[in-house]
Amino acid sequence: MGNFEFGVSLRDVGGRDEWIAKCRRAEELGYDAITVSDHLGTGRYAPFPALTMAAAVTERPRLGTLVSNVPFYNLALFAREASTTAALLAGRLDLGLGAGHMKSEFDAAGLPWRKASERIAYLGESIGYLRKHFEDEGLELPRLLIAGNSDGVLDLAAEHADVVGFGGLRQQPGKPPGTFKLDNAEAVDERVAHFRSRAGNREVEYNMLVQRVVVTEDRRAAAAAWHEETGRSTVRDVGELLDAPQLLLGTVEEIAGQLVARRERYGFSYITVFEPYLETFAPVMREVREGLLPGHKSR
Repeated sequence: MGNFEFGVSLRDVGGRDEWIAKCRRAEELGYDAITVSDHLGTGRYAPFPALTMAAAVTERPRLGTLVSNVPFYNLALFAREASTTAALLAGRLDLGLGAGHMKSEFDAAGLPWRKASERIAYLGESIGYLRKHFEDEGLELPRLLIAGNSDGVLDLAAEHADVVGFGGLRQQPGKPPGTFKLDNAEAVDERVAHFRSRAGNREVEYNMLVQRVVVTEDRRAAAAAWHEETGRSTVRDVGELLDAPQLLLGTVEEIAGQLVARRERYGFSYITVFEPYLETFAPVMREVREGLLPGHKSR
């Protein structure tokens, strides 16, 4: 069973000083990885320059995209950006790849919105292109993280990824793009089982992108709050949320126990939280690292 690795996904760069402070704080708190997403919109900066600055002001964390929206890009230009960043980061880059899921962003960029099978095929093409480009540049290909929920993306991850990323979310039928349903524990079981059936004996690290962290004495109340905030649309009932691996709810000790239990059940050993939980999640990491729980590795 894999050891633990902890990451934080920083959403907004802000100004120069703010970005530097965030990155240094993540390192100070002990996060093993700092990642950025790849979205359009106000305050959403380009991932690779942000990672290059993060590398300049930190020493230890790995730095990566979670994930690059590959269908946004011409592959030659994307490969150039990725290889330049990899060279500047000197082995610290994690290259996260995905097939895209937000039609509105493609519309905003003036890019064609293609059906899922075509976007996944383009993602598959990008992997071979990147391998050759890095080889031609005399560079080692970074650790590849491939994330998604569909059979097609998980099949690509099973064949090529060093890390497979699970979010446990799927588009709600008939709702605007980006309106997600949360997979319950059993649905996540099925997705992990699908991946394992394709990956065979390959050694792959399993990442879970956690949607919320609440340190509380009342787990059920925290789950009920999520249920109300999401219009009771993501799951059938509050009980399902208590077992959902995308949520971490409870005392520090309870959450640490959930991590171990979910590592045993699903294999999730690389846990990423969003920026709002940067500070909230830190005591959980300390709980693991102080030896109260087995299986943490420090980078």
